Formats: sequence, C-alpha cells, structure tokens
Amino acid sequence: MLEQIQQATGLDDSQAGLLTTLPILAMGICALYGGWLQRHLREYRGILLGITIITVACLVRFPWDTRVGLLVSAALGGVGIALIQALVPSFIKRFFLQRSSLLMGLYTTGIMAGAAVAAATASPLSGIAGWSRALACWGIVAFIALLVWYKAPSSREDHEQNAIYHPAPHGLQHWTLMLFFGIGTGAYTLVLAWLPPYYMQLGWSAAQSGFLLGGLTLTEVCAGLAVSALISRFPDRRMLLVPILVLLLSGMILLLMAPLSLAFVAMILLGIGIGALFPLSLIVALDHATNVQETGRLMGFVQGGGYVLASVMPTLAGVIRQHTEGLEQAWTIMAWGVVVLIVMAFRFRPSSAHKTRGR
Repeated sequence: MLEQIQQATGLDDSQAGLLTTLPILAMGICALYGGWLQRHLREYRGILLGITIITVACLVRFPWDTRVGLLVSAALGGVGIALIQALVPSFIKRFFLQRSSLLMGLYTTGIMAGAAVAAATASPLSGIAGWSRALACWGIVAFIALLVWYKAPSSREDHEQNAIYHPAPHGLQHWTLMLFFGIGTGAYTLVLAWLPPYYMQLGWSAAQSGFLLGGLTLTEVCAGLAVSALISRFPDRRMLLVPILVLLLSGMILLLMAPLSLAFVAMILLGIGIGALFPLSLIVALDHATNVQETGRLMGFVQGGGYVLASVMPTLAGVIRQHTEGLEQAWTIMAWGVVVLIVMAFRFRPSSAHKTRGR
C-alpha cells in the first residue's frame, strides 16, 4: 500500500522509509535496555503495556491518516513491539524452562507467519475499506491479544525476582556477532519495506506485489523451522551459514539481473536466506555466551545494536530511490553486505565458541 499512502499523505521516499526504520530502531533501543525493562516493569506488566500501545497505535491510524499521524503511530507501535520483543524471551525462560526451545520456536514462527498474513491481505483490505482502515484493522487483532494476555495468570508476577542489569564491556568477537546480526537483519528490513514498491515500479499490481512478499515470508517461516529441526546436526555452524548466505546473495543478484523473469525464484532464494539467517545468527551468538548471566547481556547487545544498525537500511533505500528513481543501488549495497557476511561467517569456528566459554 506504500504508493497509495504516499499519494494520499504526501510522504516522500525518505519519509516512507522511516515507517519501517522507526519501529526497528525502537526494537534495538529496547533490546539494549532489556534488563532495565525487566527489572522495572517485569515481564507480565511490560508485555501487557506493549500490546496496549500496539492496539492504540494501530487504531489511531484511521482517524489520524496524515503524514504526521503515520510517522507518530509507526514510532508508537515500534515501542509496543519493542517491549514485547524484549520481554517475551525472558518470560518464556522464567516460567517454561523445560519447554523454552519449543515456545521460542512457536513465538518466532508466529512473528514471521503474522507478517506473511499481513503482507498478503494488505492490498485486498485496502481495496475494500481504504488504506487507513486496512492499517487500523490490526488494532482489532491486537485488542483480542490484549484481552487474552490480560486473562493470563498475573499472580506469577508475585514470584518474579527482579533482574539486575549489569552492563559489561564487549570484546571484538561480540562486536563481530552484533555486526553480523545487524547486516543480516538489514536484508530483512530492506526487503520488507521496499520489495512490493520495487515490483510495482516494474509494472506489477499492488495485490501481486503483496502476494510476492507474503510468499517470501511463508518461505522464511519454513526455513526457520528447518533450521530449528536441523541445527543439532551441525555443531560447526558454518556448514549451514555459508550455503544459506550464498542463497541469499543469489536472490539479491536476481533482483538486479532478472527481477521479472525470475521473480519467484528470487523470492524463494531470499525467503530461504533471510528465514534461516535470523535464527542462525542468534544461535551463533548463544554459542559464544560464557554463562547464564552473560547470555542475557550478550543477546541484548547483539540484538540491540543489530536492530539499530538494521533500521538504517529502509531509510537509506528511500533516499536512494528518491534521488535515483530506482532501488537497484540499494540491492547492490545489500548484496555487498552479504558478501561481507560470508567472509565473517568463516570466523565462527566451533573452537572460538569453546574458547569463549572457557574464559
């Protein structure tokens, strides 16, 4: 719906990129302060607040369908998403320790599946009710989630122990892990924000472009589930990382070389690459954690800094599109970013993780 929204509100391409950048930036900032949020809000109340904020941010987009309204609601929704993203993992770890892997798998799969449904239904809903109502209708879904979470046993809060946040210095390897996660997530935010407008510029309809993004996101879900099922067979993560990154690079190249004739091939390659890279990046980071306390600090640093870095890509692409009337340079930059990831992946030897644990 981006082209339609721009025509109705006067958003230029740079401002349109902010619609994706602002939520991702908020996610990064909250992840960096996840321990502080956990200590002051606690998981149940923090997640309840996050869902409430998302509900309000979505619903106000119907009456407040201006340029300012969209940007403010994007930032507000990002804060709500960020609260949930920062607190759900610790909630699962605290109360469902024996089933934490299963529930985290369901949680991350739900994120990607929800994105697929949103991408596939955005244009049809817009055609039926208008773009502002199509955006606002997700507030109804969020309100249902709010009611469900409100009915959850809040008495567990009474048994929570306050988490104490101790910032710790991070070495070169930790910075490498953060950059790796950030560049990889940047590929996702770029595709999420600009793939449909790119294909609409090439002559596709809004519905066709939305279905393409929906299909890509479903491919991501399948790839993420496959990684969860197969990861135990690959103690050397490079055996999965390098082929996945090669597939992602191939998808980026197809967007540049044959975007129309091989669109669905590019979609599959990008979906597999992005969907598998996200959990793999986090698994590699976990491999380098020394203990339980370090796990929280390291994951907050990796995800927080990584999301902040990834948030730059949609706005950068918007600036490029505004000045070049195309996105080819953005895909080229991201392709070179994937080349950097391939080089970085070879540093993630199993022995380096073991040495980190031994320190």
